[in-house]
Amino acid sequence: MNTSSTQASGTVPSVGSDALLGAPWLLLGDCLERMKEIPDGSVDLTVTSPPYDNLRTYNGTLNDWTPEKWQAIIRELFRVTKQGGVVVWIVGDATIKGSETGTSFRQALYAMECGFNLHDTMIWEKQTFSAVGALRSRYAPVFDYMFILSKGAPKTFNPIIDRITGKRRVKTGSVRQADGTMKPMSRQGATYGGGAPAQRFNVWKCNTEMSNAVRTLHPAVFPEALARDHIISWSNPGDTVFDPFLGSGTTGKMAILHGRKFIGIERDETYFTIAKKRIEDALAYCPNAEVSHGDRQRQIDTHSTHKNGSPN
Repeated sequence: MNTSSTQASGTVPSVGSDALLGAPWLLLGDCLERMKEIPDGSVDLTVTSPPYDNLRTYNGTLNDWTPEKWQAIIRELFRVTKQGGVVVWIVGDATIKGSETGTSFRQALYAMECGFNLHDTMIWEKQTFSAVGALRSRYAPVFDYMFILSKGAPKTFNPIIDRITGKRRVKTGSVRQADGTMKPMSRQGATYGGGAPAQRFNVWKCNTEMSNAVRTLHPAVFPEALARDHIISWSNPGDTVFDPFLGSGTTGKMAILHGRKFIGIERDETYFTIAKKRIEDALAYCPNAEVSHGDRQRQIDTHSTHKNGSPN
């Protein structure tokens, strides 16, 4: 079994170094500062969930989450993303004085100003809700947004085929055009359904993390299935996956288990240690994990001026 040790580095790697081609590269510190060490156009896919306004404090470290901060992070994400690369930005809004903040929409629109395409607005539908008092004045909130941001047209799309179809049907009918005229649908007479699996829609039902052993690691542990399915959909084995809000390390764990390289940043030392352990366990489990040059363990860089927890 091949294994690889995680590494952290305070130096700027060049493209082709083992930071990008070998062992997972884990950085302790403020993501905005540490992202400067990642080369331009070196990340194929980012799967991340930034702080949801002020809904959680993350060990009391979330004291600088401002529009200026998330705007700068989005700009850095655009810089490090490859042409054709994708950022999956999973986010929700706080409700303050009876109104949702709309921060998620502002972030998506700002990403477009930076040059990203808003390739898709996906929905993560959860099995329950946790908003205290929500039912007194509104329907129970059970979803988060998953903005699929692409740098140009996505170079990779591996659709998940797991939607259960109904009885067998024959494709017929017409589609109304912009000028009001009707045009026959393409592939008239083709059959579909009949119980055969079909491509998943863009509303994904995924339970929040239910294991107490995992939930105690972090106040908002990211579901492994959600991270896994985005990694499979928007990247290929050997690609580099990034999470600037590493949290408990779920994105990193699933990237390693599915043959991707990984870069992660976390500012809270407690969460960083948890993430590092989970990723190292994934490396030990995965028989195809790459070995870094010399398979060496570098000292963890603990130099950081801020601490910023994250919801994954």
